[in-house]
Order: sequence, then C-alpha cells, then structure tokens
Amino acid sequence: MVKYFLSLMLLVISSAGMTQNYTPIDEGSKVHFVVRNFGINTGGDLSGLSGTITFNPGDLKTSVMNVSVAVKTIDTDNDTRDGHLKSDSYFDAEKFPLITIRSTKIDKNKKSGYFYFTGTLTMHGVTKIISFPFTATLKDKDYLFAGKFELNRLDYGVGEPSSILSKTVKVSISVLAKKR
Repeated sequence: MVKYFLSLMLLVISSAGMTQNYTPIDEGSKVHFVVRNFGINTGGDLSGLSGTITFNPGDLKTSVMNVSVAVKTIDTDNDTRDGHLKSDSYFDAEKFPLITIRSTKIDKNKKSGYFYFTGTLTMHGVTKIISFPFTATLKDKDYLFAGKFELNRLDYGVGEPSSILSKTVKVSISVLAKKR
C-alpha cells in the first residue's frame, strides 16, 4: 500500500511539474485579420499582447489561455483607415481597448499535432463562444501557438451592415509565449 501511495505521489508531482506558465509577447508573434472590402481582401495586424497561458500538453485539463491584444495597435498600412477602425464607428478603441480570448476548455484534436480551443472572444463589449484547432510548437523552453478562425464582425457590433464590406473576418494567430 505504501509503495502504491508513493508511486501515485510521484506521478502527481511529475505531472504537476509539466504544467508551465507562459507570457505572450509581441516579438515573434502575429495577430492578423483579413476582410473583403470593395471586393478586395484587406488585412491588418494587432499587437500589444498581454495575458497568461498555462499549458501542459500531457494534462490539458490544467491548461488555460487568457490573452488580449490592444485595439489601438491596429495597423493596416493606411493611417486614415487605421484611425477610422479605432473610432467609435468600428472598434471604439477608447471605450473598448482590448480584444480578449479566454479558454474554457482545451482538448486534443483528432488531427495529430493539433489541439482544440474552446472559449470566449470579447470584442467591442460583446462576448461570444469561439472554438478552433491550433498547434503548440515547443521552441526551446517557450511555445508558439498558432491557429485560424472566422468571425462575423456584426455579431460583435463592429461596423454596420454593408454591401461593400464583408461581415466575415478571417483571423490567423501565431503567438509566441515565453516561459515565466
């Protein structure tokens, strides 16, 4: 019985040691979006990453992601458009300075090397459930998390319905998280 207890304790201690805390950083990361405008794909990037990631690929129940980007960092390579997107007509960066994604569950994906994120995306004061597959690539002692998803900007109150601006926004994320 003592041998069983010691083995169980060793297993608990070793699996707990595998769960690591990470901080998302801008350098080496990219949060990119694409939307059709006047029939042309127009894209931009966001930065100002903040938050925490707790990740253990061997015990995903202990894994949690809570990451934000700063709306004021929108960069579409057009200062006029950037200003318009930051205004209260779209993102209202003054009132809603962050876009935040929080996990409620992280699972293994059927596809080898992939995980599945389920959680919430909060943007423009609106929170919606979101899910998508992602990869987690170990880089020395850090992780690079990458995934893609689509959202309807109107579901979040970003902009107005338009015949020239698509409601569908494609988002790709590649977030480098440094071990703390």
